[in-house]
Amino acid sequence: MPYMLLIVEPPGQREERGLEGGKQAYAQMQAFAEGLKARGVLRSVESLASDAKGVRVQVRDGRQSLVDGPFTEAKEMVGGFFLLDCATRDEAVAIAATCPAAAWCTVEVRELAPCWN
Repeated sequence: MPYMLLIVEPPGQREERGLEGGKQAYAQMQAFAEGLKARGVLRSVESLASDAKGVRVQVRDGRQSLVDGPFTEAKEMVGGFFLLDCATRDEAVAIAATCPAAAWCTVEVRELAPCWN
């Protein structure tokens, strides 16, 4: 069963920890990913650039609206994800609890499913 671990960061956290702190955090996350890969549960993993480099797109009544980041009204930012194959939700939650990012962010566990589900 596919599950996604969303790494949800407080805004500004990356700037606060600085370059060296960021490199250390990234190395921890890479090691975590390698462990998941060795277990055969990792489908995909990606880190996302800061929301300062993002853009939000909406189309309402045929009119397109773009808002460039950073998104000051945001209380959190998705910083990356792990896509896993797990037998159960409990297994996905157990993996999330061992994610290094759980020490400085929130790791949200979501099952993949159709949008009507």
